[in-house]
Amino acid sequence: MIEKIEITIDVIVHATEDIKKIFQAFEEMLELNEDDFSIQKTTGHFDNPIIILNSKIVKKQAQNLIEKILDRLSKEQIDQMVEEIEERTMDSRFHMRLGKQEMVKGNLVFVEKDPIKMKIHTPVYNKKETVKIFTEIFQKAN
Repeated sequence: MIEKIEITIDVIVHATEDIKKIFQAFEEMLELNEDDFSIQKTTGHFDNPIIILNSKIVKKQAQNLIEKILDRLSKEQIDQMVEEIEERTMDSRFHMRLGKQEMVKGNLVFVEKDPIKMKIHTPVYNKKETVKIFTEIFQKAN
């Protein structure tokens, strides 16, 4: 596993969503608790209340988080991640979007709408090495 790794997580929680269920899903599925997140309250376009959750996970906790994510993804999903490394990587950050509502139901799936946004960052000093380095990260440890 790569030594220098960090993961940032961004989640928008709408007024119609139960933030307790979202935190419960993070805890049950990825062993992240409410204390791992900063909470910012704001208002949306139509003056509806919105909560923005942010988290920055580093070092060993980030490695553990990647292992937990990979354990919950299917082989096909992991293969899809590897295939999409080039188009999902910018400035040494791999961008992943997981379904918030699906995670509350106990599933990890890739979505484009209303996602949990994750950026996995590790230093890539030579852009040609990007695919190799992220492929290594996404390979399950046996």
